[in-house]
Amino acid sequence: MKTNEGWTEVAFNGRDPVYLQVVRHFKEQLATGRLEAGQIIPSRRELGAMLKINPNTAQKAYKEMEEQQLIVTEGNSPSRITGDEHVLRTIRSELISDAVDAFVASVRKIDVPVEELLDIVKQKYVEGTRVVNSEQTGGDERD
Repeated sequence: MKTNEGWTEVAFNGRDPVYLQVVRHFKEQLATGRLEAGQIIPSRRELGAMLKINPNTAQKAYKEMEEQQLIVTEGNSPSRITGDEHVLRTIRSELISDAVDAFVASVRKIDVPVEELLDIVKQKYVEGTRVVNSEQTGGDERD
């Protein structure tokens, strides 16, 4: 995998600080296997240029990732993704938990019974999976 692969499709929103969006994107890439343990990642300047963000913002994102032990930088060597299995396993759980928390907070306002909500979520999830599978295979995966 190339050093800059997986970084070019970041879609920034206007709500959250850019550096945190970079960190979140990094975690998503790890959780989906697009980035792997031990892989060299772009330099701060390279990342800033690729994402069209200020190099200081890229530096802030890297500092945050180092504090969360997602990346390791030793001396003048390029930064690498951690090999710590515990940290890597935690990322996926964290992303799922964050998404569920946001969803529940949003749906709770509507006061939908849990069983009805679970049925709707399951139906939408299965439909979404069919669409993704159909797009990946170039076919039509309808029942």
